[in-house]
Amino acid sequence: MSDRHKAAAPDAHDFLAVDASLSEEEAAIRDTVRDFAARELLPNVADWFDAGTIPEARALAESFGELGVFGMHLEGYGCAGTSAVAYGLACRELEAVDSGLRSFVSVQGSLAMAAIHKYGSEEQKTEWLPRMAAGRAVGCFGLTEPDAGSDPGSMRTRARRDGSDWVLDGVKMWITNGSIADVAVVWADTEEGVRGFLVPTDAPGFTANTIHRKLSLRASITSELVLEGVRLPAEARLPGATGLGAPLSCLNEARYGIVWGAAGAGRACYEAALDYASTRVQFGRPIAGFQLTQRKLADMVVDVNHANLTALQIGRLKDRGACHHNHVSFGKFANVAAAQRVARTARSIHGANGITLEYPVLRHMVNLETVATYEGTEEIHALSLGQAVTGVAAFR
Repeated sequence: MSDRHKAAAPDAHDFLAVDASLSEEEAAIRDTVRDFAARELLPNVADWFDAGTIPEARALAESFGELGVFGMHLEGYGCAGTSAVAYGLACRELEAVDSGLRSFVSVQGSLAMAAIHKYGSEEQKTEWLPRMAAGRAVGCFGLTEPDAGSDPGSMRTRARRDGSDWVLDGVKMWITNGSIADVAVVWADTEEGVRGFLVPTDAPGFTANTIHRKLSLRASITSELVLEGVRLPAEARLPGATGLGAPLSCLNEARYGIVWGAAGAGRACYEAALDYASTRVQFGRPIAGFQLTQRKLADMVVDVNHANLTALQIGRLKDRGACHHNHVSFGKFANVAAAQRVARTARSIHGANGITLEYPVLRHMVNLETVATYEGTEEIHALSLGQAVTGVAAFR
């Protein structure tokens, strides 16, 4: 074979040339979000994680709004209307910095905004979506409860009619952005089944309590929502949302972002380990030159590239309108597990240095413990896949 026919050696940072297959527009969006993340997020994220919060969360929301990532896959009302792949790439670049930052964006866009966009009245869309897209208003999504996680149908939050009004009582738990939100999309059981409501957070009877002492997703604001006799007008109900399928469809949108985000977290850990192994000298040479370290790096590069291929294929399916919710379950199940393996291995390569915030690996590792259980636990997604391939439901 002549030299001109020889393939170029693989790029250690894109071994299977996954990103090389992106369109020009997709690559431009990736680079824009990556540059923003490197400039505005990465220098601060270790301090935010250490502090257990995002000190200037409202200012960050406006920065995300200017970047155009809030609801970027939605059409109209100030949203960018990008492809699913472009949105996924944005999630990947954000989670390569920290899972909490991707969660900030996906809860705003794929849960709160998507619920309003899909199920809201024209008045609700016009009131909230442009401000949320710009980051001037923040939303949260209240589905999970202290005793209703994987089984949201057992929720205890109730909405009852009182004349033309609705009155809501209940507690929601583990709600991202809850303490800084202007509006909460709250799901409640009614005499007619599960319904969604837009609850202004300054409504009498509504309280958001920030959850402290977390060991994961510390660069994120997580809250408990308490509703005690919150009275809402009839027009606060999302008119298109009937039944539990409505909030679950929103969760599927957010899970899609996790498929890409986990690939970003895994990539960040792999790249940190590759750099560290190449510069850390022991026994007279870089540890990258030892067989056991090279085996670890080989396992990591396979996991990272498999995750990127999975995310891209599901994104392409989504853009063709051919993405089933089981495809998203496949992606979350596979990519989170891959990212967890990569993070654990990267931490071992870093040795004692791996437990400090000077390096990103343990921060990603503990964040992924949350990513593995929120928006569908690993077990629930395994059962979804099992049902998909056998035709037999094993949930109950």
